[in-house]
Amino acid sequence: MTDESADESPKQPLSESQEQPTDESADDESAAETFSLADFHDASQEAGRPVLTAAAAARALEITQDEAREGLEALTAHGDVERLSVEPDPVVWYPSELEDLTDRERVVVFPKRREVIVDRPDQFTRAQLAQFAHLADGNGEQGYRYVLRAEDIWQAPHDTFEGLCRTMRQALGQRSEPLEEWVESQWDRAHQFRLTTHEDGYTVLEAKSPEVMGNVARQKLDEEHVHAPISDTEDWVREGAEAAIKRLLYEAGYPVQDHRELESGEDLSIDLEIELRGYQQTWIDRFAESGEGVFVGPPGSGKTVAAMGAMAHVGGETLVLVPSRDLVRQWADAVVEYTSLKPEQVGQYHGGRKEVRPVTIATYQIAGMDRHRSLFDDRQWGLVVFDECQHVPSDIYRRSTHLQSRHRLGLSASPIREDDRQTEIFTLVGPPIGTDWEALFEAGFVAEPELEIRYVPWGDDEQRNAYASADGRERYRIAAKNRGKVDDVRYLLSAHPDAKALVFVDYLEQGRDLAAALDVPFLSGETPHHERRRRLEEFRTNERDVLVLSRIGDEGIDLPTADLAIVASGLGGSRRQGTQRAGRTMRPAGGALVYVLATRGTREEDFARKQLQHLGRKGLTVREQTLEQTESESEEKGE
Repeated sequence: MTDESADESPKQPLSESQEQPTDESADDESAAETFSLADFHDASQEAGRPVLTAAAAARALEITQDEAREGLEALTAHGDVERLSVEPDPVVWYPSELEDLTDRERVVVFPKRREVIVDRPDQFTRAQLAQFAHLADGNGEQGYRYVLRAEDIWQAPHDTFEGLCRTMRQALGQRSEPLEEWVESQWDRAHQFRLTTHEDGYTVLEAKSPEVMGNVARQKLDEEHVHAPISDTEDWVREGAEAAIKRLLYEAGYPVQDHRELESGEDLSIDLEIELRGYQQTWIDRFAESGEGVFVGPPGSGKTVAAMGAMAHVGGETLVLVPSRDLVRQWADAVVEYTSLKPEQVGQYHGGRKEVRPVTIATYQIAGMDRHRSLFDDRQWGLVVFDECQHVPSDIYRRSTHLQSRHRLGLSASPIREDDRQTEIFTLVGPPIGTDWEALFEAGFVAEPELEIRYVPWGDDEQRNAYASADGRERYRIAAKNRGKVDDVRYLLSAHPDAKALVFVDYLEQGRDLAAALDVPFLSGETPHHERRRRLEEFRTNERDVLVLSRIGDEGIDLPTADLAIVASGLGGSRRQGTQRAGRTMRPAGGALVYVLATRGTREEDFARKQLQHLGRKGLTVREQTLEQTESESEEKGE
């Protein structure tokens, strides 16, 4: 049935209230209550166009056509939509704001989906939205799409629900009762349980009511977690079980407020000797409110400096945990450079040096070893910092989270995991604190790199035939090591002769071959630490312009002058790996370029496209280029 014939169908029977309206305005109010502007947008989304007939609205919202027509007429009377009669088409309605969308910010709320679409948002709106919603798509072309998730409400930086509501209404420019009802329900969930310290020194789990204690906590926890009940709303917690309790109740949908009176350790006066950016100070302020959190931002946004600001705020002895020995040294140097601390107050603890000092930087691996743990357990830390904290949920690294401290802080450019254990990051360390990437790009604090996926043809028939006869992971390995990529890497380096370039690979054999073809060093886990430091220093001081890196370059290597990244293989690994490798060029200086090479017509194409979609949702522009033949071949043929 066409829209036109649907509009001419017999009217549905009216309800008693519709048959005897008291007056026209009362009828409009009744219709408006059952058909809001948000409903209009929901129906418009379903229909895939901004104009609706009454029949289209009725189908999308599963109501009668008369109910849809009356609701649309009520919205017209309120000035929310415009009515237009078009021959030979039926009457259509469209949003009044459609006429001036190009001139101002527009916020559209979809309460049923708990989504907010914002077109041309200003910095204030985005800062407000970041306090209670997750930026799911920030490419700006179809507007910014925010999603309200339970964890966003649980972690909102507000002391009261009323304060959160004020922020929501400021950001949305309107009041959405269905959305606010859901937010209030999540806010209430986040305040049902808390951990406190009993006057005798042990930990107590408190519930807001006997019902929630009995129906939730005592169903999820057992003798491994609690000794015994103290009352209908209190349980005596076993020492060391706090993290497990927080994780289990979080997974059950009830985050636990941690109000324990933990020892803060010896006082340590720290002054920050670098000026903070506005958003860094905001991160620190939000950390100060809760005493824990994870700073989330792109590479180059200054998470390490912000962490030092948190150290200064805490004013206590600090343990910093990092994934590699190289990062230990970099952290130690940075603490001395950017704070008032002296070198003798900063210790390094790893395979080569074992110093425990007021500020100690150690690797996760060594902090988790039984023979070293007592050194860290015996000291009362005011703050533990978990750098690259996306590692924390892994079975090896999570042992380090058993270390007790008054405050916890994580740092990560991309706190996502392919095993879907990322929620454990926030239960073990703290809630996410960050600024959306697009805002940092626009403000000029971080340069937005240009990303291009280049689909490269096979370099020879031998590999093409091997790929055709292989299956599973072996096919990806063959495509990743396509020798045709060597020519394209050469071409890209020659096209950017003045660039400081990093070439990333996933396979040692491929890295050695590329390094030999380019006559440059290859740094991998097999490279001795002293040689690795020397090569990196050469790169920093402009003595060397090109390095080939294995996975050691994904995290923990500070390359602030890199302005060109070529990913020869590796984006098939994980979204986090894609973020780290592409993000190595994100620094305040502009003009950064990232090229991702994928063998044309193979599974590597899909892998690369999928992983870079994650960066596209953060606001980066991703181009695609299909190469018929490598540029070097074209030059040889004089084309």
